[in-house]
Amino acid sequence: MDVNIGAGFEAVFLDPVGQAVQQRWADAALAVAFEDLDPVSAFPVVPGRRWGPGLWWSATTGRHVAAGSNAMRLHLMVLDRAPDVTGLAGRPVRLLWRNSRGLVRSWVPQLFARYRDGTALLADCPSRPDAGGERALAAAEAVSAACEEIGWGYRRLPPLDEVPAANLKWLAGYRHPRHRGRTGLLEAVVDAFARPRPLLEGVAAVGDPIEVLPVTFHALWAGLLVAAIDVPLHERVLVQAPASGGGPGLSSAGGPVGSGLRAGASIREVG
Repeated sequence: MDVNIGAGFEAVFLDPVGQAVQQRWADAALAVAFEDLDPVSAFPVVPGRRWGPGLWWSATTGRHVAAGSNAMRLHLMVLDRAPDVTGLAGRPVRLLWRNSRGLVRSWVPQLFARYRDGTALLADCPSRPDAGGERALAAAEAVSAACEEIGWGYRRLPPLDEVPAANLKWLAGYRHPRHRGRTGLLEAVVDAFARPRPLLEGVAAVGDPIEVLPVTFHALWAGLLVAAIDVPLHERVLVQAPASGGGPGLSSAGGPVGSGLRAGASIREVG
């Protein structure tokens, strides 16, 4: 790795009034709530791409998060559903370091996620493994080392497979609390799936599907219900309330029972 660790890492970020601040990385990581900061630099607009920079409304924080690509937006969905994630931000910090020749290098990770225990994840969301070329891969090594110093994690997150991505996009449309429905309806939906049963069967047992389906999709997003992630959502997909009573609402186990969509957790474990 072409990094002069002895020179240390520095962090550059915007304070609450928009002024750039440069601080020793270890001090900034301890004191700064990066999840509350605006992007330190704008996401680039790449001509010819079908999807450019935008904003993602986070169910976790109730605020918008800057997103630079469709790949990043999908990983924001994953992290927005992870039960141990408490904060999200897009490009809130630039890391600076010197390479072995004494030259200053810098990188702005695309995504920041804060965990409930106070640790965090910095991540990039490339559209393919070699995206960004040698510079991006070298920066990934440096940022990974910087995160390791303070007990955080860094990942280059691979693109999601087509079916899980489609399921997430669909359920994300029901992430807002307004889809909890009238008083008592969400609880009735969860009770209807105390045992595994087809989606539409459980919905019909509660009431009018026009009213009940949005609440069911919200429960799947929120982790109050689980279903298979590796098959398209359809009216006969098996749905069940998780035995643990919580966790992301899609299962990677190929069936309705499991630990839920583990992408958010595995991001952290590998960190």
